[in-house]
Amino acid sequence: MTKAQVFSETACVLGEGPMWHPERKQLFWFDILSKQLLTVESGDQRHWQFDECVSAAGWVDTDTLLMASESGLYRFSIASGARELVVPLEADNPVTRSNDGRADPWGGFWIGTMGFNAEPGAGAIYRFYRGELRQLVGDVSISNAICFAPDRSCAYYTDTADGRIMRQPLNADDGWPVGDPEVYLDFSGEDFGPDGAVVDAESCFWNAQWGTGRLARYSASGALLATWDLPPSQTTCPAFGGPDLTTVYVTSAADNSTDPQAGQTFSLATGITGQREHQVIL
Repeated sequence: MTKAQVFSETACVLGEGPMWHPERKQLFWFDILSKQLLTVESGDQRHWQFDECVSAAGWVDTDTLLMASESGLYRFSIASGARELVVPLEADNPVTRSNDGRADPWGGFWIGTMGFNAEPGAGAIYRFYRGELRQLVGDVSISNAICFAPDRSCAYYTDTADGRIMRQPLNADDGWPVGDPEVYLDFSGEDFGPDGAVVDAESCFWNAQWGTGRLARYSASGALLATWDLPPSQTTCPAFGGPDLTTVYVTSAADNSTDPQAGQTFSLATGITGQREHQVIL
């Protein structure tokens, strides 16, 4: 089994939201509680500092990201560091911040919110598409695992506090939910929390499991196929990247952890191909 390698030794308080920019061939990730966006460019690590929590992004073009923060979705210039508000996101609610998010195959962007202290039911999951921000799921405590099947048939998401991974059918034409979600995986009785997730090119679901130091791969039918161990117990989110999209990057959290490598970001050479991150259309 492939052993995890350290990609970044930076100990993020709450590492999250890794996103491989397919045109720049570059990984971006966040330290939510330190209010930072991080990357490695030409072998050197750099970061941008903000005055509020930032958590997830999608790529708009070579030089631009759509970035989620506690107050809104912003157009962010990688070159200048400038950001421009696209749409507010629970900006009038001081209890919540953004959390997990990912671009969908239609050019939309799904983003979850949660309470700063994981207040029960304080968060929600939204979709931004063609200028509209619409709430899809309410009464969420810890939004996570937002990702999409390669055949565009469904989206996945979870409330980590609930422990169930949900599968939501999607309209093939525009990507809006159709019908009711169903339980795909039920971890409500486990001693870990399902955190961030991604789906590979074979329709298999990869989940970072908070509390276990584990990344797990499941078939579309829900069968456990493989697991990878990582040094810190608080693994948070995976993302496929690298030249041929067979490297999985995994973030972690140092918050309230005594693990020596807590908060570092890791890479796994899996030999399994992921999906190219979808482009956000503004």
